[in-house]
Amino acid sequence: MEEEISTRVRSKTFLLSLLILLGFGGVHRIYAGKIWTGILQFVTGGGFVIWQIIDMIMILCGSFRDKEGRII
Repeated sequence: MEEEISTRVRSKTFLLSLLILLGFGGVHRIYAGKIWTGILQFVTGGGFVIWQIIDMIMILCGSFRDKEGRII
């Protein structure tokens, strides 16, 4: 069975994930529709940066999913 692809753009999601360098961790999750985990990541500084790095790797590998479970 073929995986559904999100309408969100992977490159934009990755660029938003880089905002942790400016102190705005979690913006990429809000873009992906994961509002609550995005807010949690913002409050914790990207999950003390570890969560942010894991998300960045998942985005680059193509395994990060949006709120509906579709691959971005």
